[in-house]
Amino acid sequence: MTFEIPKTAYSGKIREISLGKGDKAVAVGGETSYPFYLFEGEMPNKPRIAMEVWDCPPEDWAEAALEPFKGVTDDPVAWAKKCVDDYGAEIIALELISIDPNGLDRGVDEAAGVIKKVADAVDVPLILWGTSNHDKDTEVLRAVSELCQGKNLIIVPVEEGDHKRIGAAALAYHHTVISSTPIDINLAKQLNILLGNLGVPDDLLVMDPTVSGIGYGIEYCYSVMERMRMAGLTQQDEKLQFPIICNVSKEVWKTKEVHLPDDELNMGDAKKRGILMEAMSAMVLALAGADVLIMRHPEAIKLIREMIAELTAS
Repeated sequence: MTFEIPKTAYSGKIREISLGKGDKAVAVGGETSYPFYLFEGEMPNKPRIAMEVWDCPPEDWAEAALEPFKGVTDDPVAWAKKCVDDYGAEIIALELISIDPNGLDRGVDEAAGVIKKVADAVDVPLILWGTSNHDKDTEVLRAVSELCQGKNLIIVPVEEGDHKRIGAAALAYHHTVISSTPIDINLAKQLNILLGNLGVPDDLLVMDPTVSGIGYGIEYCYSVMERMRMAGLTQQDEKLQFPIICNVSKEVWKTKEVHLPDDELNMGDAKKRGILMEAMSAMVLALAGADVLIMRHPEAIKLIREMIAELTAS
């Protein structure tokens, strides 16, 4: 008797969207089955890696994370170019740390000028990640939307409290929007509905469920992302059929474990510890359904690329 593997019937499909423009545009999404279930459906686009860049020099990074970028962390343009030229970054995620009102509180014109320089310097898709301060994010992201018209930037976070103001600017100048919600499937669906009502087209929308790293609640994040994919693929929920982005690096590299010195609490080599924590966290989220992973350390990225290649090998 021939054994036949039981298979799930999928009635939905994750929308495929294009990030960026031109020859370096990146397609994400398009799955017709659960992540990496290639025996049941198709996964036309592998999860993509976006390399993290800050718009100001980082002051509290672990030495292991700073090492690959020595000499460029005070210049976001040089930093972004190094990620592309030396580490093969296919997407850049520019963290707008300097605009935080509780930090440097950089002015709108100065912040927008820095962003424009980075956008002009690299030809890969550019993600702009704000501070979650509604007023400051609105000022900066609206100004940049106009200044960088035609570049198809990816703007985040767009939250319920500012979705009309930021979403309208992104829509007017044709930029991609990332809807950001606390890790909750109902809130994610609700914000996607609101953005749709605003007029944001389905091909310019990505979801950010807000995630964490290993040891800090990642199992709950996995569960919610899994439910999002189940709803989109098996329950025909069109408002949850969007690609998912996960900002892994920020969560992993702020933990106490990556800052502890070698052999502290018998935890071994600090550099290897941080790299493995980032790689393991990213892989867990990829298995949960992430289409884009924002990461920091080149060696962690190398590990993830190898694992993804192995899982998608025919």
